Amino acid sequence: MTAATTSTTTPPAPTRPRSLSGIKSTGHPHLGNYLGMIRPAIQLQDTHEAYYFVADLHALTSERDPVAMRQQTHEITATFLALGLDPERTAFFRQSDVPEVTELTWYLSCITAMGELERAHAWKARKDQGDEGAAVHGLFAYPVLMAADILLYDAHVVPVGKDQVQHIEFTRDWAMRFNHHFGETFRIPEAAVREEVMTIPGLDGRKMSKSYDNGIDVFLPPKKLKQRVMQIVTDSTPLEEPKDPETCNVIKLYKYFATPEELSEIKAKYRAGGFGYGHAKLALFDALERHLGPYRAEYDRLIADPATLEAVLAKGADKARATAYQVLSRARERLGFLRWPAGRTH
Repeated sequence: MTAATTSTTTPPAPTRPRSLSGIKSTGHPHLGNYLGMIRPAIQLQDTHEAYYFVADLHALTSERDPVAMRQQTHEITATFLALGLDPERTAFFRQSDVPEVTELTWYLSCITAMGELERAHAWKARKDQGDEGAAVHGLFAYPVLMAADILLYDAHVVPVGKDQVQHIEFTRDWAMRFNHHFGETFRIPEAAVREEVMTIPGLDGRKMSKSYDNGIDVFLPPKKLKQRVMQIVTDSTPLEEPKDPETCNVIKLYKYFATPEELSEIKAKYRAGGFGYGHAKLALFDALERHLGPYRAEYDRLIADPATLEAVLAKGADKARATAYQVLSRARERLGFLRWPAGRTH
């Protein structure tokens, strides 16, 4: 090991464990985003020092419309705030407002092997489609930017779905590699996987995804929400016959929004027969409206007030950059670069 001798200490211990999550600014937030990331992220602000960001740099791999980019960033911000995020207790910011992340991405790129990136799930999927030659470099290097997102804020835990665990493994490997070559610099993060919401089904039964256009947006108005729910794919079992609630796409969503008593009751109706999928879809709509409806008015108010949303993002960026400055300063000194000018906080 060749550890540099510096005056900068390695990761200081915050008063609470630090959590880091990001959500890509493409499309509208859907129920999969809500159950898998947004709701648990908001819950964590009670127990963790939370850093959450809108991943607009990641979105550049596919988004080419700057107006849409800004609008989607505001939609995500308004969604978090409407659902209970407290900007006084968290750092909620736009990824591109913390340019230190791109500098750290380069440092990590210089210790990352091409073979590692070729094993990344997203890249392998692109190769399986046979059109990897047309893919942008940002897609290939996506895991490195994601690792920089995590390491830049000294995160202890990163709440992710099962399909994102590989990114945390990459991050841990690269952090330990950097620490080995240059001296202790980065905190080694842990993945926090919520097993019960690993895969939220979309309208067609596949994982709910913006790329599949099979999602149900969080704050659809009631009429459109009902229309979307009624599009959920079910089998052709006649109304009068018994049905298996464990394999039904409607019930797979309903269980997240119904009470235990309601879930038990509807499962009994499935098994007894005489209860159709249309009835189940209406029950799901009622449960969704009961759960999300009260938040919709606040979302509508916030999305109509972009100045407030920008103020929240700016305040979050100030907090995030103060942390990023400390972490990147450590990395720069370990690498043999000059520390940024004395007195600069970001």
